Amino acid sequence: MKLSYKLLLGSAAILGLLAIGVLIFGNDLPATGPFVIGALVFLAIGGRGTPRIRQLAFTIWVFAAVAVGMYFPQYFQRIGDFKFTSLIVPLIQLIMFSMGTEMSLKDFEGVIKTPKAVLIGLVSHFTIMPLVGVSLAKGFGFPPEIAAGIVLIGSVPSGVTSNVLAFIAKANMPLSITIATVSTLMAPIMTPFLMKILAGQFVEIDFMKMMLHVVEIILLPIALGLIINRLIRKGMKWLQTVMPIVSMCGVLMMLIVIVSSGRDALLNIGPLLFLASMIHHSTGYLLGYWSGRLMGLDEPTCRTISLEVGMQNGGLASGIALQMGKVATVGLASAISVPWMTISGSLLANWWRNQSIKEEVNLEEAGR
Repeated sequence: MKLSYKLLLGSAAILGLLAIGVLIFGNDLPATGPFVIGALVFLAIGGRGTPRIRQLAFTIWVFAAVAVGMYFPQYFQRIGDFKFTSLIVPLIQLIMFSMGTEMSLKDFEGVIKTPKAVLIGLVSHFTIMPLVGVSLAKGFGFPPEIAAGIVLIGSVPSGVTSNVLAFIAKANMPLSITIATVSTLMAPIMTPFLMKILAGQFVEIDFMKMMLHVVEIILLPIALGLIINRLIRKGMKWLQTVMPIVSMCGVLMMLIVIVSSGRDALLNIGPLLFLASMIHHSTGYLLGYWSGRLMGLDEPTCRTISLEVGMQNGGLASGIALQMGKVATVGLASAISVPWMTISGSLLANWWRNQSIKEEVNLEEAGR
């Protein structure tokens, strides 16, 4: 490990100890902010020299973004008449544009090669998470707009992070890309439809208006990205390197803005909402995996479906909440879910990475 990485990791440890010291001896939680954020930033950068920490780098950056939004919300709420929440939709569009520049017809080959797995993945995604979401919203007795946000996070397509985690988990990477792509393209119909029939009992849902918002937020940027990919990609190879970085920075900035805008509400209802989020996504991973197993799919494919069901596009959920004018309430579930999905998904993927995949044995042949 390089000396610079060691120094950064050492600095992260010192700042972490200082944060604990200030909290214990000074009993001043707000004062721990700079130490906590500094420790996380140094850990994320210094951890690049350690394989195990490097795999968790994005998760650590997510923690840092959440900490910034919780400790210093005043800097990310407004400047004069400009509200930072107005950045959410452009940031999501930037992320979707990035996705479009990475897409090609190969992403849809899985539909032809493994139609059964794709169908099981899509049906599981658009049934398990919405139904579990509405059950949790009712079971916990959340206020109507908070409840609608839980249904919303369960009704959006899978996120691009699932593709990265599928690679780490030694899952079926082409299938992961196919399900994520197809579920995203289905979102303009499926998300408003699910919200209308499931969340309509909590808040008023305008199906057509929401459908147009989803088209504006994801389909148009993806289409533009595809055009760029098709026309000038060969002459702009740097785009392949730059856009994923821009996309990740966009996710982190969006998370800071969302957390900052709903910080007060998060402090009041956050613990209970976090528990609901843990149950929601963990149930998605579990039922997603077994939906594949019960249909006779192999281990890598079941891992893929598990991640595609449990991982949601939290950014899109935040964008829809913003368009509804309820980002500080309906958007709270996504503010909680994005960090938890990243943490839990990373832990699950890394655990699977260290588990050997047993050869699938054809029972009929084995019995001969």
